[in-house]
Amino acid sequence: MRILLVEDDVILAENLVDALASQRYVVDVVHDGEAAWHQVKALDYDLLLLDVMLPVLDGMSLCHRLRSHGYHWPILMLSACDNINNEINGLDAGADDYLVKPFDLQKLLARIRALLRRGCLTSPPILTWGELHLNPSTYEVTYGSTPIYLTPKEYSILELLLRNGRRVLSRRVIIEHIWALESPPEEHTVKVHIRSLRQKIKAAGATEDLIETVHSIGYRLNQHQYKIS
Repeated sequence: MRILLVEDDVILAENLVDALASQRYVVDVVHDGEAAWHQVKALDYDLLLLDVMLPVLDGMSLCHRLRSHGYHWPILMLSACDNINNEINGLDAGADDYLVKPFDLQKLLARIRALLRRGCLTSPPILTWGELHLNPSTYEVTYGSTPIYLTPKEYSILELLLRNGRRVLSRRVIIEHIWALESPPEEHTVKVHIRSLRQKIKAAGATEDLIETVHSIGYRLNQHQYKIS
């Protein structure tokens, strides 16, 4: 899942990025509303974490602009103003939720999980491909009854593949979904993670190569003996 954090407090932004990254979210950061507007037009995000008091274009105005242009993904608004009228204005501008600073980190993470569930109602709670199961709520991966222990990047790549099924994903697309914009790796890095992922899935009991290479294009899940259930 990719989150855009719009926050002009650099220290708070850095702390939030660390907390969100520990939960396996990919986080991009911008520090003003106008930059956020251009960022949203350039990339798809699963959720916006939006401060109210921003330079250039404030959070309320950005939220209203996004909704008026058909942006439908969840927006969680953050504000230092503990005032019911501010909260009402934020929700009326199009925010899905509103949290007052300073906030409890666990409460913020719970609100994010709730909004992401709400934004993905068409997705099954557990992603399945044959005997392979991935639970996005607990970050657990199993093949049959055998647990598979993955690194955060391996997990994120597998989740992305499961959510796309037979759709071919290029290495560049995988990088754009899994790595933050500030530190994109070389495309060879994806190949290394895919190789490790395949080895761990096979070690858990898979008899077929679940992750198929489409020559010169990218990767997808192998349909042989496997289907989404």
